[in-house]
Amino acid sequence: MPADRIRALVTAPFRGEGLDRLRELGDVELDPWIDYNPMRLYGPEQLAERLKESGADVLICEADFCSGPVFDLPLRVIGSTRGDPTNVDVPGATAAGIPVLHAPGRNADGVAEMTIALLFAAARHVVPGDADVRAGEVFRDGTIPYQRFRAWELNGRTAGLVGLGAIGRAVRWRLEGLGMNVLAYDPYAKDANASLDEVIEQSDVISMHAAITPETLGMIGTEQFAKMKDGVIFINAAREDLHSRDALTSALQSGKVASAGLDHFSGEQLPTDHPLVSMQNVVLTPHIGGATYNTEANHSRMIAEDLARLLAGERPQRIANPEVLEK
Repeated sequence: MPADRIRALVTAPFRGEGLDRLRELGDVELDPWIDYNPMRLYGPEQLAERLKESGADVLICEADFCSGPVFDLPLRVIGSTRGDPTNVDVPGATAAGIPVLHAPGRNADGVAEMTIALLFAAARHVVPGDADVRAGEVFRDGTIPYQRFRAWELNGRTAGLVGLGAIGRAVRWRLEGLGMNVLAYDPYAKDANASLDEVIEQSDVISMHAAITPETLGMIGTEQFAKMKDGVIFINAAREDLHSRDALTSALQSGKVASAGLDHFSGEQLPTDHPLVSMQNVVLTPHIGGATYNTEANHSRMIAEDLARLLAGERPQRIANPEVLEK
């Protein structure tokens, strides 16, 4: 690619040194979807029209759907600010000869912190304790909080990680810093130190960090919950599809699982009449693990750095379709 100036349409949140670097490379039209209320998401046709209006030859997007008519435009680069560019039809972009940049690991620390937050909340009865204070029920039913909310400390206990990518590793050192013994299962990570069965059977805390693949869908079900220690704490700040919702619910109802912290639900919502909603030993959050300004700064820097490499005729470090560089 010649190192001339670009015109970039950015429909993703973009900030920090990455935004500054992007502006050094060319003209930037910043119109992030996240600033709109109600939410604005472009489909392929709308995105193509928006690109025509802007005259952009570089598109950087996060939530908008990039396929079909977008690839008919003279785009030089598409940047998906996601770790996995699922909003972009990568084969379609490849057929059109358009490089697709992405930002793996952008939210690793954010999701790791959320995992720890869910763990402490689930282990130490933070949510029901908060509710009792707000309701003026500190001495509920003639008891004191010490009676209702005793818990085992995390120090000295065993945590098991299922998945040891960027997020799993970011969780591992945090748990080790809490004094926990950490087991990790990941058939693709050389530094994983346990089998799945060892993680399931030996852990006091189990935290899910695997990517969604045909092999991992529903990997934690009735059989796996039955093998866990009595009173295990189950955390999933990745994707709900890694475990069976019904099996987890049953394990919580039976007491096999003492408590759980969950940051994702299939379809992005949990029906309000689902049994999980009424369980005081379950902490529920709406897929906000990666919702940090740092995540945005990270993906901005990654995309801008690799765009600069492409414009300078160098190979980008994070490209979803490297084969286009050979054409």
